Amino acid sequence: MKYIFVTGGVVSSLGKGVATASLGALLRARGLKVTAVKIDPYINIDAGTMRPYEHGEVFVTASGAETDLDLGNYERFLDLDVPEGSNITTGQVYQEVIRRERAGDYLSQTVQVIPHVTDEIKRRIRVAGERAGAEVVIVEVGGTVGDMESLPFLEAIRQFRFDEGDENTLYLHLTLVPYLGTSNEFKTKPTQHSVAALRSYGISPDIVMVRSKEKLPQDITRKIALFTSVRGERVFSSFDVPHIYEVPLALEEQGLGKAVEDLLRLERTHPNLGVWQNAVNVIKKPEREVTIAIAGKYTAMPDAYLSLLESLTHAGVANGARVNVKWVNAEEIEGDIEGQFEGAHGILVPGGFGIRGIEGKVCAAQYARERGVPYLGICLGMQIAVIEYARHKAGLTGANSAEFDPYAPHKVIDLMPEQLEVAGMGGTMRLGDWPMELRADTRIAELYGVPQGGVVMERHRHRYEVNPAYVEALQDAGLTISGVTPGMAGRGAGLVESIELPGHPFFVALQAHPEFKSRPMRASPPFAGFIAAALKNT
Repeated sequence: MKYIFVTGGVVSSLGKGVATASLGALLRARGLKVTAVKIDPYINIDAGTMRPYEHGEVFVTASGAETDLDLGNYERFLDLDVPEGSNITTGQVYQEVIRRERAGDYLSQTVQVIPHVTDEIKRRIRVAGERAGAEVVIVEVGGTVGDMESLPFLEAIRQFRFDEGDENTLYLHLTLVPYLGTSNEFKTKPTQHSVAALRSYGISPDIVMVRSKEKLPQDITRKIALFTSVRGERVFSSFDVPHIYEVPLALEEQGLGKAVEDLLRLERTHPNLGVWQNAVNVIKKPEREVTIAIAGKYTAMPDAYLSLLESLTHAGVANGARVNVKWVNAEEIEGDIEGQFEGAHGILVPGGFGIRGIEGKVCAAQYARERGVPYLGICLGMQIAVIEYARHKAGLTGANSAEFDPYAPHKVIDLMPEQLEVAGMGGTMRLGDWPMELRADTRIAELYGVPQGGVVMERHRHRYEVNPAYVEALQDAGLTISGVTPGMAGRGAGLVESIELPGHPFFVALQAHPEFKSRPMRASPPFAGFIAAALKNT
């Protein structure tokens, strides 16, 4: 295997994840088997218990890992399911080293950062590559060079060149060149210091990628090359573009793919970038436009809904349309519902946890149902739709979720029995790929291309389910249970996976998170159908 290590300097949030994913896309376009690994230096075992406002969305892999949102970019750009173990944290590494020490695996040894911690880091990187059957493994080191918590990871990736050789390892450093309006010039000094800091840990970058507002002039590129000892043709400008799907095209145009081929001694291949060219063309010059209102509670932090937003973009591309998003704060809906949804051609209620904004989301579902506005509910959005229907159509006054009101007279949403025994929070929900058995002749079965019914896989992340005791009452009131989880012991027909309303232009909700499997080249079926319905409502 070949290994590419991506580090960052100067400031955080430069876009290492997008740079890593874009590089992976360029190699995939050359026919190479590529996977990506994200290293997060925090001590948390995973991202599952972090605040969305602080860390963005929690991306769930097929294996059920709760990971950093960058893994979502990897999956979308590389069109693959990253294998288990592709998100490495300090917590995971030290937990395993301490477990092995307690088990006596290091008997008679003094357990230290070098070699025991660094060896565990290297082992995890190699295992992730082996599980993916990869020819090239791209490893993104989170944080910024100089952070105390990153030091063991930098030492581990330094050792890779010693272990694997120059032709099998490549170091790419992403840094920042700010533009000072007062002096009308790009400043390279932060980049110079960042590369010097990286070198102080024994790592000399083979490629420098520079984030900037605009494409760097040649004289600035030459200056960076001179002061960082990186050849001029290996300094790349990662400048701001209207949409991230333009990044692979911009980097390929500058020759990044060819530089990697040369450094890793890969066969020269002409890449097929048609997927990215098509997506960018639709986004820039759409045939039509549509506006979707997202009724959520993390509206001030769009990264909390990153996969959701990307899925809307993919669905727009599939329908030849640009999707514009109107953010609606769920806590403000009740006072001005007409104004909040004015101009929206569809309403989406996303997943989430906690009681804040719940009644506003219920109002959103009722508004969409009664006004014939296309509605898509995701996870909590499905539970909201069930609560609303139970209250206003099934005659179940006071219906609610046990999560929000444990004393509700009709807990139409309740904890799964196995969740009652759960003590911890991390990694204890229903996670990862689960089957959905779709009922014949339903809208969702048609969307998935199985009109006669069939089983499809989607990813999950939740604790609460539709209470089976109320399924019959909901169906009698006209709600269609269009999908269930098959093979659930002692559950009769199985847990409710999807619902819909017959006769409505589009009212579909899923317990799953189909946004996690959506791709630019293959839009999620429920999202594609939702956008198609919303376009009819324009």
